[in-house]
Amino acid sequence: MSNIFNKMIGRTRYVVFRLFLHLGGGEVAPILGVLNSVGRDAIDADGDLEVLGEGLVEISQTLLQYDEYWLSAANEGDVFWAEGEAGDYVNELFTDSAERYLSEPDYSSDSGLNEPLSIPVTRNVIVMITVAYEGEVPELETDLSNVQALKEGLKALINLHYKNRLKAIQVHFSPAQLGDELTSDQLLQYYPELIPL
Repeated sequence: MSNIFNKMIGRTRYVVFRLFLHLGGGEVAPILGVLNSVGRDAIDADGDLEVLGEGLVEISQTLLQYDEYWLSAANEGDVFWAEGEAGDYVNELFTDSAERYLSEPDYSSDSGLNEPLSIPVTRNVIVMITVAYEGEVPELETDLSNVQALKEGLKALINLHYKNRLKAIQVHFSPAQLGDELTSDQLLQYYPELIPL
């Protein structure tokens, strides 16, 4: 009822949404290259929402191309009628995502440039996408723990960028650094919300 009342008086509806997607297999390492590239661009752009949105589109399209490697997913979110409350929740989810195991990349380090390149192949990648947007997007405001719903959700994220409805964008991923590995036990320990697809 309050939802209808808020619409009637013209209040803006803000949604904060977070998606977890676990990809697995010997062929998922290239995804880390895309994620790191977009991450560097985001840092260089100093929070420019247009650049962040283009990065979100690139990540979403890459994830859609790698759909055969999707193993599990989860999503969560909430609706707010005050921008400040939505911002607080975005910060809360940002902090939680950043504290997850192996989710902090180091873009400043040049260490190891002269060392021989011998690193383990990443077999598990977790991508955490958090966005805040205005309005309603039914494709995101549902359970995304099945493949078709997840595909529709990623397409909806792309459309939000092109419709200029995104208010905040954050992407975390694990492992965030080349050579780090995320084991099955670590997946269960640090990402317990994942549901097999």
